[in-house]
Amino acid sequence: MDIKRIIPCLDVVEGRVVKGVQFLGLRDAGDPVEIAHRYDEEGADELVFLDIRATTDNRAILLDVIKRTAEDLHIPLCVGGGIRTLEDMERILDAGAGKVSINTPAIERPDFINEASARFGSGRLVVAIDAMGRSAEEGGGYFVKSHGGRDGGRSTSLDPVSWAQEVESRGAGEILLTAMAQDGVKSGYDIRLTRQVADAVKIPVIASGGAGTLEHLRAALQEGGADAALAASIFHFREFTVREAKEYLKEKGVSVRL
Repeated sequence: MDIKRIIPCLDVVEGRVVKGVQFLGLRDAGDPVEIAHRYDEEGADELVFLDIRATTDNRAILLDVIKRTAEDLHIPLCVGGGIRTLEDMERILDAGAGKVSINTPAIERPDFINEASARFGSGRLVVAIDAMGRSAEEGGGYFVKSHGGRDGGRSTSLDPVSWAQEVESRGAGEILLTAMAQDGVKSGYDIRLTRQVADAVKIPVIASGGAGTLEHLRAALQEGGADAALAASIFHFREFTVREAKEYLKEKGVSVRL
């Protein structure tokens, strides 16, 4: 049985962890260094660090904050935001990250995925897919958005399932799938979307957007078929600890590392 992962997410703005609803209405959740080490001690499998304004503000990611966050961590740190070149990726990996997550540059130039995978290895490359559902009047289904993190991002013509298959074929090692309408709402992950993407690829899929209860985590991992569940609010504001989440999942028959 595959071991499932629990991954807290640090959305960072100006060196502080924040959390909002659908990427907006942000409120302060604390210092990323302190929070990262708390999750490390609680038994998180990995951490995701997203500089959520770097791309939309057209600036480089905060390397000094990454260095301080990565220092003395015993678990992998995946970093995303503001990455435009292979040199950007190299700087982030040199700062202590184990993986790099890209979104907008992959959409704007898909060959970037091939080049990044060839240079750093697929195991260090995560492609983030931010997906939004269409209303019945719009024909249903989902589409991918770029430039996440401010003003709802930009719509593309990409379908998340076919885009996931393409990024896999180009050398991505993992997919971070966010249902944008669910982000911060705490009403549960988009299980239908997660299942569609998980069934379409062989690489691991991290479900993101919507965790409000421990049962939501279980549903994403079992019904949704995700390899990992990412969450922020429920951990940042101490509704649950990572350890409590894992103990609950273990009781429900999910294979996790305690």
